[in-house]
Amino acid sequence: MVSQELKKTLWAAADKLRSNMDAAEYKHIALGLIFLKYVSDTFSERQVELRQKFIDPDDEYYLPDQDSIDSELEDRDYYTEANVFWVPESARWESIRNNAKQPNLGKLIDDALIAIETENPRLKNILDKRFARTELEPGRLGELVDLISKVGFGGGEKARDVLGEVYEYFLGQFANAEGKKGGQFYTPASVVRVIVEIIAPHRGKVYDPCCGSGGMFVQSEKFIESHGGRFGDISIYGQEGNPTTWRLVAMNLAIRGMDFNLGKEPADTFTRDQHPDLRADYIMANPPFNISDWWNEKLAGDARWEYGMPPAGNANYAWLSHILYHLKPSGLAGVVLANGSMSSNQNSEGTIRKEMIERDVIDCMIALPPQLFFNTQIPACLWFLTKDKRANGRDRRGEILFIDARKLGRMETRVTRVLDDADIAKIATAYHAWRTDSETTKRYQNEPGFVYAAKKEEVKTHDYILTPGRYVGAEEIEDDEATFAEKMTYLTQQLKVQMLKGNKLNEEICKQLKKVGYE
Repeated sequence: MVSQELKKTLWAAADKLRSNMDAAEYKHIALGLIFLKYVSDTFSERQVELRQKFIDPDDEYYLPDQDSIDSELEDRDYYTEANVFWVPESARWESIRNNAKQPNLGKLIDDALIAIETENPRLKNILDKRFARTELEPGRLGELVDLISKVGFGGGEKARDVLGEVYEYFLGQFANAEGKKGGQFYTPASVVRVIVEIIAPHRGKVYDPCCGSGGMFVQSEKFIESHGGRFGDISIYGQEGNPTTWRLVAMNLAIRGMDFNLGKEPADTFTRDQHPDLRADYIMANPPFNISDWWNEKLAGDARWEYGMPPAGNANYAWLSHILYHLKPSGLAGVVLANGSMSSNQNSEGTIRKEMIERDVIDCMIALPPQLFFNTQIPACLWFLTKDKRANGRDRRGEILFIDARKLGRMETRVTRVLDDADIAKIATAYHAWRTDSETTKRYQNEPGFVYAAKKEEVKTHDYILTPGRYVGAEEIEDDEATFAEKMTYLTQQLKVQMLKGNKLNEEICKQLKKVGYE
């Protein structure tokens, strides 16, 4: 693990170097260099490992002379067999660092990225080669290279873990710096963790149709490893329409050694679905809220609109329909949407929601606290979907779980809130208790003001509105056993005392004003 202090120090130093450069542009410079450092470090790590094997007489890789060792160390097959990117000598970090003061440093970095892409087909057209035309002040790029040179091995940590953490931290900081624009590529980590902890992916295909910088995938891998699974137990499928964000997610996944399929190119999910035949075990998504210009005439009659035709003026239900279409019968999906999606009856939205409820594909609804997102103040919620409520737990047919988490979280900054470990655990524990409960365990209980399991018939009485606040009720308040009359007597007395104090203060103010000639 990288210390929080180190990450903060690195960010402060890197952010200072951008001077007057816009964060949206500088993001690709800093993250591109972190990626270049990663591929070079992992290459060097493998090279050291190979050298030890070559000089060990008991190792099957043993070589008798130095010339053979030097030659074999430059054989790419030794690296690709260990899933390590092959890095040509001119593209290695040492070469970049040695030229950090040269005026043509930007071109040297672009050339290094081109060489890495050429040698590693998986990275073709993924790396962002913009360093030669960067608008950084003279010398700043070299200073950034020197700064990132400090990130690497330390205390026995692997480069992938260290640089992966730094990359993820920088992504979050850039999203914060960009504000509204930042939300287009980054979902706050605590929101992602709620989705991952509830869905609990363990093995199979994971899909995100609007994957941004790939936070859902990264957290899924972390979840699996933390629960005793193996790195690589999931297959990753994603799609992203923004070309620069498409490169960000590819680098974010590659920096962790994760295999992925992001489609042939960046493309619109609705009109150019890159995975038309995919049926995923787990789907996690944070689509842009309330998109009004998503519709295209060729989408009319699309097989994805199984629950009804989504309105042309709002994509919320198009996303839900697309996700259900790509979900396996036994799969689970978690989706972030604007709160309006839970109750809107505009155009066909209410009809589609009714159909989804009647066909029992909605597993759980969660109302989130405000100010979690960088890009919007619109209140948000989480939808959890499944086509078979007998899978992944007990038979839950005819039930929907409602969780009101609006009171959870803490303000991390003046404008943004985060959900801490305890908040995430509280939400996930309630859901899993409900999903896996039985007559013998009886672990789940409704909690007024927080969680409630509603029967489908009850949802019908609320006109198919899915707002958790309608179902969880008010939080129980401890009764102090005082009658209404007693409380009113006490409060009236308190009010009289305060009014008397107010009168005395007014008299004192007038007295002081009179002393200085004002009456």
